[in-house]
Amino acid sequence: MLPAVPPPRSPLHQRLRMHAGYHWRNSGNHVLATARAAWDTRGGVGVPAVRSEAGGLSVSYAGLAEGLAYTLEFTELRRDADRLGAARRTGRLTGAALRAPDRLPDADIVIVGTSAARARELPRAASLVVPMRVHFVIDFDGDPESAQQRISKRERQQFRRDLRGHAWSWGLDRDPAWFDRFYDDYYRPTMFQRHGARERTETRDVSYECLFRDGRMFVLSEDGERIGGALCHWDRASRTMTLRLLGVAGGSQQHYDSGAFKAIYHLLIDWCARHGVRRLDFQGTEPFLSKGTYQWKRRFGTSVVLPPNHFGHKRLWFQVRSDTPEVRDYLVANPLLAEAPDGSLEAVYFHDAQRAPQLDYSAKSPGVAGVREVDLDRFLAPVAGRNTGRARS
Repeated sequence: MLPAVPPPRSPLHQRLRMHAGYHWRNSGNHVLATARAAWDTRGGVGVPAVRSEAGGLSVSYAGLAEGLAYTLEFTELRRDADRLGAARRTGRLTGAALRAPDRLPDADIVIVGTSAARARELPRAASLVVPMRVHFVIDFDGDPESAQQRISKRERQQFRRDLRGHAWSWGLDRDPAWFDRFYDDYYRPTMFQRHGARERTETRDVSYECLFRDGRMFVLSEDGERIGGALCHWDRASRTMTLRLLGVAGGSQQHYDSGAFKAIYHLLIDWCARHGVRRLDFQGTEPFLSKGTYQWKRRFGTSVVLPPNHFGHKRLWFQVRSDTPEVRDYLVANPLLAEAPDGSLEAVYFHDAQRAPQLDYSAKSPGVAGVREVDLDRFLAPVAGRNTGRARS
């Protein structure tokens, strides 16, 4: 048996600092999220400006620091087919310089991370305004069966087959010793297995103080052995459950192959539907339809929404500055969500006479208001013939 004796609490000043930092990063409170976005996008402070070259294609990113991990790294993964690594040139710009596109590092594709209002003010030629991140949520209507029916048919069928082959059980555990074991042996190995050096994690102390103490800690077992778990933030006022930490034992591939990792999502949906949860938030990902996480979370019957935290007030200005075969290949291979003129989200698929739109990256979800197929000849007409991104000798 795991002991049920809670560890001593951190000193009050440390707990206050942890809660303040956690809510500054994650809170869905409108006032706090708006204040955080305004602070991050204020003028007069230096911001990163990076030009990245990979796969014969250059991308520059400038602006909010989060975009280096969430946006630029994604473009590098999608461009670096030979896994040789992207060549970066880094610098700094003032926040005011983001409003002057000619002062940005030139590249085939130029991306600026800034506020929604400022992104909308930048030039529109060969450009899109893109959400920095999106979240995937399920709203419950009190009927557990309707929640299950919204999951894709293929997912439901596969889950039923997996259930027949495994004696899985699912439930809550409030034991602090389980938290310690989960964090060290389930969550961290899973994050490393999925993201390697790019992993982004909450610290142990913050996870315990801000999530475990007032949240919901779940455990997935098979034949009495704990093989996975999930730690969720619980907002009692809105009855919103947010999946924050997730892991399987040792991050082992066998728990992916068996369906155990995916089962955590199914079982969490069912638990929430049966216990008065109004909204389940699976958190988010970058707004690129070619992102595996995007397609994964979409299949659970989720709606796509702007994040409730500060990311909901931030955008990417995405401008294409040269017309080359590499640019066209990249744009077609990576459809994305963009902001429509009325502020809704639409899926944008590029194509031309030689390249069909990649509609197999489906955007079919509540929250995506429409689909727009964009002809590259028209979209790139303002930059026809430019070639900024080729490697220079």
